[in-house]
Amino acid sequence: MSKVPLTARGAEQLREELKRLKSEERPRVVNAIAEARAHGDLRENAEYHAAKEQQGMIEARIRDIEMKLANAQIIDVTQLDASGRVVFGSTVHLVDVESGESMQYQIVGEDESDIKDGLLSISSPIARAIIGKEEGDTAEVVTPSGRRTYEIERVEYV
Repeated sequence: MSKVPLTARGAEQLREELKRLKSEERPRVVNAIAEARAHGDLRENAEYHAAKEQQGMIEARIRDIEMKLANAQIIDVTQLDASGRVVFGSTVHLVDVESGESMQYQIVGEDESDIKDGLLSISSPIARAIIGKEEGDTAEVVTPSGRRTYEIERVEYV
């Protein structure tokens, strides 16, 4: 499997979630299963089946996070020297040329993206259009609402 880019912050968030799942969630559901077993007949025990299903989901998420971390190429944004170019991890200040609306995004991995928090997935149309460009450049992006043109106002590596 090829390496997947991940910011240092995103990797830390995954590590924290993994720690929580292993130290809190897993033991809690194991106790719930043991308690449900104590109630008797497992064939008609809804608590037991619900706890087993939850255990399966927790174990699947643990495996998923471990695989993501094993295949991650962790990029420390503060160590980047991209000479003003838009690269993975950079924070980009854009202006919609037509409306004049300003926006700011950090380009992050798919697992970290959250558009409401200004975290834009590397595979999004906007990110793909602006990667490699510099301050002052424009980029055309095809969106569901039509073609948009954005000017790159500023690029930061924070």
